[in-house]
This record gives sequence, C-alpha cells and structure tokens, in this order.
Amino acid sequence: MGLYDFTFYDLINRNAVSFPGNTAWIDADDGRHFNYKEYKQTVDKIGAGLQSIGIGKGDRIAVLGKNSVEFFLLYGTAAAIGAIVLPINWRLSPDEVAYNFNDCTPVIVFADNEFQKTIDDIKSKTGSIKHFYNLKNDEGGFTSFNLLKNEAKIEMADVSSDDDFVIIHTAAVSGSPRGAVLSHRNVLTANIHFNYYLNISSADVHLNILPLFHVGGLFMATNTFHAGGLNINMSKFDAPAAVQIIDEKKVTVMFDFSPILSQVVEEHKKSGRSIDSLKSVIGLDTPVNIEEYQKVTGGTFYCMYGQTETSCLATLGKYNDRPGSAGKMIQLAKVRLVDDNDGEVSAGNTGEITMKGPMIFKGYWNLPGDNAYSFRNGWHHTGDLGKFDNDGFLWYAGRKADKELIKPGGENVYPAEVEKAIMEHPSVQNTVVFGVPDPKWKEGIKAVCILKDGAKLDAAELIKFVGQKIASFKKPQYVQFVRDFPLLDNKTPDRMKIKEMYGGPQDK
Repeated sequence: MGLYDFTFYDLINRNAVSFPGNTAWIDADDGRHFNYKEYKQTVDKIGAGLQSIGIGKGDRIAVLGKNSVEFFLLYGTAAAIGAIVLPINWRLSPDEVAYNFNDCTPVIVFADNEFQKTIDDIKSKTGSIKHFYNLKNDEGGFTSFNLLKNEAKIEMADVSSDDDFVIIHTAAVSGSPRGAVLSHRNVLTANIHFNYYLNISSADVHLNILPLFHVGGLFMATNTFHAGGLNINMSKFDAPAAVQIIDEKKVTVMFDFSPILSQVVEEHKKSGRSIDSLKSVIGLDTPVNIEEYQKVTGGTFYCMYGQTETSCLATLGKYNDRPGSAGKMIQLAKVRLVDDNDGEVSAGNTGEITMKGPMIFKGYWNLPGDNAYSFRNGWHHTGDLGKFDNDGFLWYAGRKADKELIKPGGENVYPAEVEKAIMEHPSVQNTVVFGVPDPKWKEGIKAVCILKDGAKLDAAELIKFVGQKIASFKKPQYVQFVRDFPLLDNKTPDRMKIKEMYGGPQDK
C-alpha cells in the first residue's frame, strides 16, 4: 500500500476510531447488530481465519445468499486481505450460477442453506472451488462459518486503491454475462458522491432492501457505512415490515426501483404508520409514484443515470429540478454524447453516453476484446443513448439498437439472452424479444414468436419453459405468436418494425 492509497479496509479502520460506538449494521430479521468497533474486530478475525486456510490477495470469494451481517462482513474481510468478492445473484438458474463460477474461478464459496443444493448440483461443472462454507454459522450442510473463533492475528495485505475489490456480473449483451471489475477507488468515490448529493451523515439511517449482489444495494450500504451511519438490513423486501422499520427506526434514506416506493406509500396509508423520516429516496420510478411520495413525506426524490460499469452513477439530480431528466453530471465525472463516429453531439441531439473519470470500472473480467471496444478513444462507451438540454440535464433515450436492454424492476435483461432460451424450445422457429410498458415493473419483457410448422404451444407453457432455463425475472411476461416477421435485406428479423407492430402497452 502506497502513501496515496486508501482502501475500503482503511475506511473500516477509520470508522472504528471515528465512530466506535455507533451501530453500523442491524439485521432486521433477527436483530443481530455490530457497532463500528465490533465490525472491524470481526473482519480481522474472519480475515485471519481465511488466511489460515490459504485465502489471500487476488483470490475470489463467492457469496450466494441474501443480505445479512455475514455477507457485509465478507466485503470488509476481502478488503482486509486483498481478496475479491464475487456476489452471485441468487435469482439465477443453476446453469447461470455455474457460468459465473467458471468465469471468475473462486476458490471459496459462502452460501445460504436454501442455495446449497444448487451448488451441490453444479459441483461437477465447476472445478475451482476448494472450500464450501455456510454463510450463516448454524444453517446448512457446508462447513460452519466458524472463522470468528480463529485466534490468529490477521496479516496485513499490500492492497492499493486500484486493486480489484468486487466483480459484479452484468446482463448478457450477446448471450453471456460479463463480470464488471470494480476497484476500491471506484467504491469509495461512489460513496463520496452519494454522501455529497444526498447529504448523508453519521445521523442517517439507510433501509437496505436491494440485494448486495446489485450495485445499487451494495453502494447504498457502503456509502452509509462510509458516513458512519446505520444500515438496517432486510433479507427480502416486504412492504408492511419495511414501513414498520421506517416508522420505528426513523429511516432517512433508501434506493428505489418500481414498485418498491409505491408499495411503501400504499402500506403507510393502509397502516397509518409514519414514513415522514424518509427524507431522501434515489432511484428509478414513474412520475406518479415519485410525486405521491414527495407529497406524503415532504422528502426529496433523486433521479440518476448510471451503470455497474460507472460505479452506479454518472448523472444525478433532484426530481423537481427537471422532472423526467436524469439530473446533471456528478462532480467527478465527464460525460459526453457522441455519434457513431465518436464525434461529440450538441445539446438537444441524441448520442451515445460516454464517460471518463474515477468512477469508471476497471474492465470486464478476462475479456480484453470487450474492454478495448468499451474503452475506445479513451472513453467508456455505455451503449446507452441520451441527450443534454441547454441547461445540462441528461435525458435518457434508451439503448443503442445493437445493445437493447430491458429493465424489469431494476434488473438488467438483454433480449439476446431471453431469445437464446426461447429458441431451445423445440416448437419455436424464431423469436424477437423487447421491452414494453408494464404497470407494476415499469418495463416488462415481451416475446413475439413464430412456431414451427404444425407445432402447438401456448404462452403459459413457453413462459414456464424459459423460467426453467434462466433466472425467473428474465422470462417474458407477454408472449404473442405470429405467422411471420418483417425482414431486413439480410433476411434477419427487422427488430424495429416488429417492436413498432407489437410493442406499446399490453393486455394481460
């Protein structure tokens, strides 16, 4: 570690001195909690335990589980010993979990009891994992999480700000997910931006409802931790429980993807419990839900644009400053909109969103070709489209045609991944998948399909089939069978025309 380095473990040590008695984390499910001094001491014990079984700098630590004290402790432990956390989306299918394991070759995995059968079933497909641990001490058939009992002293690792800290797999652009590598610098810089814009301090209480495998969930937890505030963790979102926590613990901040916020407001009205302490909500939602939250609480909704690859943020602003926009460039980011030749476009014109600065990720794990393309000409190319107005507010305009993205409830789903699963059904001749408006999830997934001659298939059967192949949240909510597609000159489906013909609001 050099003179100018600062890592997440340095933050842990700093907070153990600056906020030793402040409660850092509460698990709402069972009331377990740590203050900042105890968090540092526990991280050191687990770190020494991992080092005693040969886990060290650069090793990947896979975690397959729901939010918990142990999960967040493993982030701190990885920072201490220079390891890299590989959080796995627990909603993935077994084959998708196996792909992520094989992509990043972790040497150890921690898993909740409910996901251990998945790991047992795919062991023959993965060869790198040498150690299998319960994520919680007494739950599951793997080795007990007994590293806390280790009496050895942790050995300080030589970790720099730019060393790898976490690998988060993004949605599959062309059928396979890519592991986005984020450094300590990425995480800490994101924390500072969140704290600055949302005015988060040690007095704040964050309701942690997004999963820790998601960049939004992870960075909201780390930015509250950075400020010396309190994270209250829910292993799974439940509106009545969330509103009770907001009322009793005076929660001040949370991240929102539709339909979370609308369910919180609805439950507040039904139960009579107060949510007035909720001063700041950041995320993506509909104008109706945002304005109702602000009316009920007097709080502020913050809109944003970002990706995992930009450490969650690129632009941010208060909803009321320019309703419908994604805010302005954050302080340590340069955002430029470009045409297909990388020429900058002027205000009012649509271009691809590109960005540079300390928020940009290190690259995709073991994908030098993808990295060269993404970082061409010294900018990270997001694949997203937008336009700046004359006052510098960014207006999101969707994905580029070759990188179309669907976002049901805040998850990222690429059509190619869903199409690949659909085409495995023996009755399907061809399919095109795209996003459509959805009243609950803001955006839903629709598949337009051509069946093979003589084949019979109904929508429910196809949806069930896809849900068995890939994560359930990636299966289509809407299916329409047609006789043929409009084609391009190269005889491939004309995706734009098909979307024009069959897109828009859908009838269930």
